[in-house]
Amino acid sequence: MPATIEPFKVDVPQDEVDRLIRKLKDTRIPKKEIVPGAGSDYGPSIEWFHRLYNKWINDFDWSKIQAHLNRHPHFLAQLDDEGRKLQIHFTHVRSPRPDAIPLILVHGWPGSFYEFDRVVDGLANPPEGVQAFHVVVPSLPGFCWSADPPRRGWTLQDDGRVFNTLMKELGYTAYGVQAGDWGSFVAREMGARFPECKAVHLNFCPVELGGDVSDLSDRELKVKARYDDWLDNHLGYAVCMRTRPQTIGVALTDNPVGILSWVGEKFEEAAAPARLTDPSWDEAILTTSALYYFTDCIMTSTLPYYENVKHAEFGAFFQREENYITKPTGYTSFLYDTRPGSFRAVKGTCNLVFYNECDDGGHFAALERPDVITEDCRKFFAMHFKA
Repeated sequence: MPATIEPFKVDVPQDEVDRLIRKLKDTRIPKKEIVPGAGSDYGPSIEWFHRLYNKWINDFDWSKIQAHLNRHPHFLAQLDDEGRKLQIHFTHVRSPRPDAIPLILVHGWPGSFYEFDRVVDGLANPPEGVQAFHVVVPSLPGFCWSADPPRRGWTLQDDGRVFNTLMKELGYTAYGVQAGDWGSFVAREMGARFPECKAVHLNFCPVELGGDVSDLSDRELKVKARYDDWLDNHLGYAVCMRTRPQTIGVALTDNPVGILSWVGEKFEEAAAPARLTDPSWDEAILTTSALYYFTDCIMTSTLPYYENVKHAEFGAFFQREENYITKPTGYTSFLYDTRPGSFRAVKGTCNLVFYNECDDGGHFAALERPDVITEDCRKFFAMHFKA
């Protein structure tokens, strides 16, 4: 049977908003560091926690955030998948331009559909003479208002199948996809498996640079340093979520400060330094934390870590022959990503026809440098998307 697709509006009841503020006010934040001189070596500094906590209570207006989110049309689709109905939440902004390319944007963790908030309008309504897009931004199963994964062993490859179905149900028989983080696994599946997907743009491809260090360029040395540092010093959260996701889920579900800590830490350590002094970055952290809290998705959002390959196996997964993207592929390397890529590493995983570098951007590329993602998508898809 065909899918049913209904309009949806973000509408968090006021009593839930009030309850959030009550819970925040009733939470004790430690006043001293874990050890003297801890700074940010043991996690975000205590000052960071107090600043975000106080902003959430005193300066964060959910009604304005909600109105902002609702400027884009939201929908709930009931899709037929594996003999059952699966609900997928998404936003869908159609461009008025007749030459617009259908484009699906796929988030990761700790992201959400909101991760693309700053690129949708520029992609759908560009200046005259610049490539335009019909922009679809879904929530992964288990995130926000999408249904939870319906069974054990649900992988990001399953998400790729579901999102391909969604695009077809929207009438798009040819489309492109852009993604980072876990979304890059979904995008890779769509590009490698489904004929409807004609081109892929990524900003995450964690393949380690091989060869002798003396053979690496100055930027590749910086990329390698970021890559090695992330593996050595920042993977505690991932180990927890890939081994005991229900434990951490129960601990955080009704704990907004806990969510702020668990989610916000990644926004603090995986973004370019320039973001960290930008007040709008604090708002992005609080908006994401609020979405996770209001939609009760923090526990199910951890499932990609449990059901998919371990971080140490990412590179090997991307390099498997069956996961090679034969469709035209673009890649933008952001230096402050958790595991930034390079041309020579990425080209072994796909038909790489477009490559760019940005030294002032990190893991949350579309939120940090929407100008770069927007411009690279325009250039890449205009040149290489063939319906």
